[in-house]
Amino acid sequence: MRLLLIADTHLPPRAKVLPDQVWREVDAADVVVHAGDWVEVALLDELEARSKRLIGVYGNNDGVELRARLPEVARAELDGVRLAVIHETGGKQGRERRCDELFPDTDVLVFGHSHIPWDTVTPKGLRLLNPGSPTDRRRQPFCTYQTAEIRDGELCDVALHELPLRR
Repeated sequence: MRLLLIADTHLPPRAKVLPDQVWREVDAADVVVHAGDWVEVALLDELEARSKRLIGVYGNNDGVELRARLPEVARAELDGVRLAVIHETGGKQGRERRCDELFPDTDVLVFGHSHIPWDTVTPKGLRLLNPGSPTDRRRQPFCTYQTAEIRDGELCDVALHELPLRR
């Protein structure tokens, strides 16, 4: 099972559209995960129409219409891997401990908000993934997203992808 992880798309203020490379990943993915800050509902409609399966949450920049259609926390079991998605996990200081406490029955937690890619494992074995942003790099050198696979009940082949700088 191939996963595409994105967050903090901020369309349209930060970009007019998702990069073509990300749309190709949408087409290749079995599951697309969006960890919030869509900003406008048009991208949600596009991803729902084009994705085989979409798991998403709302973020702090998402208004009433997105909040009506998306949860604050999403959970799914994907081929034996217990996945949770949330937009914010708080500051990086103490993140692993907080997430262990808040998500005790989770194998993988995907989050956003910071626009900073993140890939760590907590003391209790929870994998924390933040794909960064494919449209708003802020102080990062590149816009980013992540892909991963689930095989035999295990998350594997997690990869961070850098996008070319927009002109």
